[in-house]
Amino acid sequence: MPPLLADLALWHPRLQDLYRYWHAIRPGDALPGRQHLDPIDLPGFLPQLWLLDVQQEPFRLRYRLAGTRICELAGRELTGSWLDEVHPALAREANGFARFRQAVVTGLPNRRRGQPTLYLSHKADFTEIENALFPLARDGKTVDMILAYTIFYAPDGTEF
Repeated sequence: MPPLLADLALWHPRLQDLYRYWHAIRPGDALPGRQHLDPIDLPGFLPQLWLLDVQQEPFRLRYRLAGTRICELAGRELTGSWLDEVHPALAREANGFARFRQAVVTGLPNRRRGQPTLYLSHKADFTEIENALFPLARDGKTVDMILAYTIFYAPDGTEF
């Protein structure tokens, strides 16, 4: 089982909690799968949580679930949509989905804080996001889903 991430202290406390949950539900040395997640364990997370199905070849991601806050700030329902169709500008960039590929290939979570790249929202009240990607694998090895959580920040740095 991998050790706790060295930079975990820099993560938002909710992302730290989600990392610990992801780590705790791992069956031994294997990756957890969707079958290990229990929404009852994550009630405060659900509005800003999203799940992506991973298609390996060609590499694509589809929103399996998008929380109500995610859809509200995106300005539309995302569940069932392909990421590259919802965010075509990002899909055209050479490294547009590099973080997602990294999570799929390495089986390790990753975190990012900065300007939003995915949410072309009709609401301009947030200027920064922090999110983390947590790989899931039904068989314990091959990542077939990504659990993600996003925190939105107003221009003054407070949560939006």
